[in-house]
Amino acid sequence: MDTEVERYLTELVTAAGEVLGEDLVGASAAGSVALGAYQPGRSDVDVALLCARALPAGRKRELVARLRHEALPCPARGLELVVYRRDVARSGTPEPGFEVELNTGARMPPRVTWSGDERPAADGRFWYGLDRSILHAGGSALLGPPAGEAFADLTPADLRPAAGGRADLAVGAADPARRRAGRRRRGRGARRVPRAGALPRRRLAAEGGGGAAAGRAGAPGGWPDRAGDRGPGRRPATGRRGGPRVPAGRTRRDTRDAMTHSIYSSLWIYG
Repeated sequence: MDTEVERYLTELVTAAGEVLGEDLVGASAAGSVALGAYQPGRSDVDVALLCARALPAGRKRELVARLRHEALPCPARGLELVVYRRDVARSGTPEPGFEVELNTGARMPPRVTWSGDERPAADGRFWYGLDRSILHAGGSALLGPPAGEAFADLTPADLRPAAGGRADLAVGAADPARRRAGRRRRGRGARRVPRAGALPRRRLAAEGGGGAAAGRAGAPGGWPDRAGDRGPGRRPATGRRGGPRVPAGRTRRDTRDAMTHSIYSSLWIYG
């Protein structure tokens, strides 16, 4: 981790603890910091704080005053901070549900939203459930329990509306009936779209057969290098034209990982 960012995160958690006291029960870094992809001068610092109970308006204002860039200078482009109650973080629901949200930094427009209910629908209310799902999969704990325990994953049913067409693409890749329909629409001579989870065979060989450990070793922050990384020692099934295909035993978790990885990789919203 960048040394300036590491120092800043330590000071941020300390300042938050001085305001919230025992109500501060967790803190996790997300985005490029958690993924090991932080770029000085370009990246944001994304942090989620957990509190034990709902925060009164006065505590929210005090927290914002202590953590805004003018009081605690952020070395990155800016800070994107969201505070959740512990029960909301573990709920696995798609609603915003946050206590307070703060965007602040030298190169970031300042913004404070005092509750999830105040988040305008036009600005997108679905991001927060997705963010909590990403924290569950790849967050880096700064205080309290591991992010995978503190934050819950979204279900495919909740992820699909938030992700729109990209989630549908991932689901379709794991659905044999939809694959057959897609082949009929494309026709025999059309270029085949790679299915979610498929890895080139040369890459699979280089990674020792495409096992889960091999795939995750090449991805920052514990993220699967591809959504369909498989267990140790299992080789990819071969398609009719000799290419790898999605295994018949693909699990619901694989599909959810494919959805989430596709959304965030394509939009690059890690900061």
